[in-house]
Amino acid sequence: QVQLVESGGGLVQPGGSLRLSCAASGFALDNVAIGWFRQAPGKEREGVSCISRTSAYTYYSDSVKGRFTISKDNAKNTMYLQMNSLKPADTAVYYCAADPQLTTQAMCDLTLKPDYWGQGTQVTVSS
Repeated sequence: QVQLVESGGGLVQPGGSLRLSCAASGFALDNVAIGWFRQAPGKEREGVSCISRTSAYTYYSDSVKGRFTISKDNAKNTMYLQMNSLKPADTAVYYCAADPQLTTQAMCDLTLKPDYWGQGTQVTVSS
């Protein structure tokens, strides 16, 4: 059974940091492109950061470039998103998603929708 489970969300002050985790089961992370997406109230879901099967390619949206870092540990079958210098505009539900066929950029652009999604974790940046 394919499953993605996010954790690590919470309430943080502006300028603070959080690390999100996405634990995968039912497939191996080195067989898929995988990434982070977010959806704020009243807004469309957007790609935040994605990483290729081999970790050779990463993609970041302009709004998080330089502040967020994506990584994965294939041995633990877990992906991470280190979020630094958080802003109120980063407030959203964060989802991880994976797909065995899509390229990193096609997935993050949401040109095509990834096959597998987690349930999401809330990140709130507020003083």
